[in-house]
Amino acid sequence: MDKEIKVLLVDDHEMVRIGLAAVLGTEDGIEVVGEASSGEEGIRLATEYRPDVVLMDLVMEGMDGIETTRQLLALYPDCKVIVLTSYLDDEKMYPVIEAGAFSYLLKTSRASEIAEAIRAAARGQSVLESQVASKMMNRLRQPKPETPAYEELTEREMDVLRLLAQGKSNQDIADDLIIGIKTVKFHVTNILAKLDVDDRTQAAIYAYKNGLAE
Repeated sequence: MDKEIKVLLVDDHEMVRIGLAAVLGTEDGIEVVGEASSGEEGIRLATEYRPDVVLMDLVMEGMDGIETTRQLLALYPDCKVIVLTSYLDDEKMYPVIEAGAFSYLLKTSRASEIAEAIRAAARGQSVLESQVASKMMNRLRQPKPETPAYEELTEREMDVLRLLAQGKSNQDIADDLIIGIKTVKFHVTNILAKLDVDDRTQAAIYAYKNGLAE
């Protein structure tokens, strides 16, 4: 006989915990080892029972599900957290997934779906509510903002660019930074290449447009 999957319930609504415990208690291979009414209690019971899977509510008084998930997985990284919530808003969904939540289900899910998600988690397989999966895919498809070209400049190149934007010659820049004029020319060449501009004037305009000139 396979080892039973130990499940901890973390939800601040007593009726939800009672319902889940009753339903999951009839499922083969699943054992509800504890019920917590808060995130703090969830951490304590996880330490006591070492569950394989935690069904985690998101919105609770005190420590919410996001922080509870983060702290729980810091202590027990092998534990699988399944979020079971009524919320689909981005400011809750993405942070808890980034905190390490393994699966994400809505409380409208059928009992059989929750039980199967628990079994899947124990096998190392994530289950995402279809709406959650859709949101995640849309987010991944969004183009990532480009890194500003000036972030490629070294600290010394930034110094040279600021002085260049002030209209200083290579000799002036060399004197101000106490470096050789050949070194200044080397830095200017790198700056033009990294900023993808043709000459010093365009580099100076770029510096002013991006608030880099002092």
